[in-house]
Amino acid sequence: MRFLLGIDLGGTKTSIALATEDMKIVARRRFATAEAGGPYDLIGRIASDASAILRDAGGPEASLAACGICSGGPLDSKRGIILSPPNLPGWDRIPIVDLLSDRFGCACRLENDADACALAEWKLGAGKGSSTMVFLTFGTGMGAGIIVDGRLHRGIDGLAGEIGHIRAAATGPEAYGKRGSFEAFCSGAGIAKMAQEAARRALLRGSAVAYCPDGKLAGITAKAVAEAATRGDDMAISILARSGRRLGHGLAALIDLLNPEAIVIGSVFARCGEFLYPEAARAVAREALPVAARRCKIMPAALGEELGDYAALMVAAEEAGRRCQGEAVAGG
Repeated sequence: MRFLLGIDLGGTKTSIALATEDMKIVARRRFATAEAGGPYDLIGRIASDASAILRDAGGPEASLAACGICSGGPLDSKRGIILSPPNLPGWDRIPIVDLLSDRFGCACRLENDADACALAEWKLGAGKGSSTMVFLTFGTGMGAGIIVDGRLHRGIDGLAGEIGHIRAAATGPEAYGKRGSFEAFCSGAGIAKMAQEAARRALLRGSAVAYCPDGKLAGITAKAVAEAATRGDDMAISILARSGRRLGHGLAALIDLLNPEAIVIGSVFARCGEFLYPEAARAVAREALPVAARRCKIMPAALGEELGDYAALMVAAEEAGRRCQGEAVAGG
């Protein structure tokens, strides 16, 4: 039996999944990215954990058909190098494909996580059957994967879809090296920063903050804000509504620019849509061309917590298919 190995390298967690060539996941391991230290320590941890789950599945390393790696950008997918992504501090020009190819002796490919998730949701999830679709990560950061007329659009340098870097406002929280960027309003890290600022102001007034009961601003997370909103906390609801409005402005721009059939949104949106979507929908109705807006479905990702695994495995499957096709052509 031949296997596919998928590695989802995120700023918060790293996930390793092993699947058969028909995309049935047979084993996985997940751990906090920060647990493993720097990039080379983390790659070593990935390699040892991947070898262990492969042994547990009863397959030698020679049975790997391909390895797919997805990571936040910027990165160079052609050369397999990670290029200083904001959610992976210290990962400066790391040749992860060469390192893992040497370790496992199989074909490896690196893909931007938004692009990989777009492929997974397009072929297996909410965007299945569409010809033009946009996927927004809305995780620790914000990136976009774009499918146009049935093909993934990478751009001349493979950097298409870095929507988080677009400035959404003249002022606001900072992310992606830019104050007021789209990622600063529409990402887990951005929501946490907005919540920290709102909590700071409230605590100075002597008001209690539901999502910060101990008064430690640095410990505030998007998850804590979402939990407080679910309990009915007005401040938390207001922060998520602010993020939702900015999300709607970004969605309207994508709708006007690309006229997609679907926009699929992952992670934070998939978990907090009840607080984000109403404001986003109102902003789309105000800002986007009406005909294009009616044509576009805005949906949470369908693959849930397994999206990152399937995204990395989809990269592995495409690389295995590319190698098989190349061998067939070479064999005449």
